[in-house]
Amino acid sequence: MNPIYAPIYEALKKHASSKPRSFHVPGHQNGQVWQELGAAANTSTGHTIDAYRQTYDAIMRIDATELSSTDDLHHPEAAIQEAQILAAQSFHAEATFFLVGGSTSGNLAMLLAVCDPGDLVIVQRNVHKSIINGLKLAGATAVFVSPQRDAGSGLAVIPSLSGIEAALKRHPQAKAVFLSNPNYYGMGEQLNRYAETAHQYGVPLLVDEAHGAHYGQHRELPRSAMQAGADAAVQSTHKTLPALTMGAMLHIQGNRINLDRLKQALAIVQSSSPSFPIMASLDISRAMIAFFQEELFQPALAHARTFRAWLKAAKLFLQEVTLTDATVSSKHDRSEMIDHTSLQRDPLRIVLHDSTGTLTGKQLQQLLEEKGCWAEMSDNVYVVLLIGIGTGDEHMERLRDSITFIHQTIASEMEDIAPNMKRSVKEAENRHLASSAVWAATALEEPVAFGGGWYRNQPSIRLPLRDAIGRRVAEMVVPYPPGIPLLYAGERLTIAVAEEIERLASGRANFQGAIDSGMDTIAVYEEKPGG
Repeated sequence: MNPIYAPIYEALKKHASSKPRSFHVPGHQNGQVWQELGAAANTSTGHTIDAYRQTYDAIMRIDATELSSTDDLHHPEAAIQEAQILAAQSFHAEATFFLVGGSTSGNLAMLLAVCDPGDLVIVQRNVHKSIINGLKLAGATAVFVSPQRDAGSGLAVIPSLSGIEAALKRHPQAKAVFLSNPNYYGMGEQLNRYAETAHQYGVPLLVDEAHGAHYGQHRELPRSAMQAGADAAVQSTHKTLPALTMGAMLHIQGNRINLDRLKQALAIVQSSSPSFPIMASLDISRAMIAFFQEELFQPALAHARTFRAWLKAAKLFLQEVTLTDATVSSKHDRSEMIDHTSLQRDPLRIVLHDSTGTLTGKQLQQLLEEKGCWAEMSDNVYVVLLIGIGTGDEHMERLRDSITFIHQTIASEMEDIAPNMKRSVKEAENRHLASSAVWAATALEEPVAFGGGWYRNQPSIRLPLRDAIGRRVAEMVVPYPPGIPLLYAGERLTIAVAEEIERLASGRANFQGAIDSGMDTIAVYEEKPGG
């Protein structure tokens, strides 16, 4: 087995070991600031400078800039170039670009690379806000396609293949298909047929695979978008691999993406002074995969299997979400009913809910935090736990103890409340079915232009949420997590979306983009006559 080799880290380490005298940015001069200031006291806090040094000194020693010994992210010729070539090999791509602005920068760059102003893209409606912002930056037009819903959990996944193909038939001028797979809950589809369909219509398949950076790296993990034939996919390496926050990768294969345009787009959306510690962490993540291979993921997968077996045998009120092999649609959905789905599930994500309906997902998350277990996210029904490659035996023991305690808490509460006050599990599932139906209500059959519109420069006013129904909103409303917009600026507020906002607000959801965090009011554009 070859030794662990990470060229960016090696270049930074070599530069630091030469004890360079820095006459350039960044301002801490390779951490020399600590030596110059010494152990001066910070009288306002009682801390000393030395306390900060102990935390940041090692990071600052490799926090360099573009030097002849380090390389340039936007014109790589040395360590960064080598690291990206090695990453492409590990992640089944033909070319890989390091991202220091998270998957957001990759989503923006993909759209800028394939779209000129006015160009049309087929887009899954329940996508991350960065894709909506990318459409705005590109001045593109979108045709939104409704997602499917898993019948067991009520959670939304990507649109049906037939829905994507219908959109491509209706809009032959489309420049790309853009999907988000897997979702925040670790649910997704095998993308082979989606890639084949997009290619049959002569367009690339772009994938926001932010939550699947580890996909394709172990036989028990789902296949990655690259393995399925996608033309471009962005992965948040920092989410499931040992990269620093904001570290991500953009993978490319085939000839449907203009690499020159993509590089120009990346130079636009990424800093000209990228973080070398973040890039080094991306390089190290790849090196760990190359060195350990499947062994890197064995402990985490074993922890997940053992936990699931314990949870099933313990017969607690907290249960893992039930998925099915079928999707559902209703008279309110524009998505077609299909006989089966190639639904695949991330085995390292545990999605729990209170089967009695006594506690919401938010309440479950709070109780877990009180016991020292911090979940990835929660909503009004579910709480999502991520079993990482750094998860140890003590983590899992604490989790089992915490869940046992919560089970006892639920049992106590059930004794104290009247039977007619208890929420049933079916009611809990219906809350998610109603929630995911919003995506069908907001997906449109007609193109939506993000490059213009009279309302873009119109003054706005604030109205009570219910009074704004039917009006074009002047702000993006994004429950976070997972960062999927319920509304984008210029979209009309429907009754279904207003009800969903009220439901989320009652559960104390966090909203990005909206000024009124409680969502009692919303900004709307002053309509023109007949608008």
